[in-house]
Amino acid sequence: MPVGVLQLEIFLPESASLKDRRQAVRSVKDRLRQRFNVSVAELDPERDLWQRATLGIAAIAADAGYLQGLLAQAGEAAVHWLPGQEVQVGAVEIVA
Repeated sequence: MPVGVLQLEIFLPESASLKDRRQAVRSVKDRLRQRFNVSVAELDPERDLWQRATLGIAAIAADAGYLQGLLAQAGEAAVHWLPGQEVQVGAVEIVA
């Protein structure tokens, strides 16, 4: 059974505090979980940087092609949900 992983690097230039950063990141995490039924975790070891965040998105499915499409759509949705922010979507990695 394949497992897919996607990493998102988010730059929040308008975030002026940790509270602003947490609000933006929590919103994206909740929306990804609800819409795509994936696992989402914040991967940043340095939580004191309020303008950067790294999210890891993981999913498991019976078909690797489906997983590829699902994670690609999740990355596109995150970019769409964060207008005006710089979001770098990493490559989708599928492990069988």
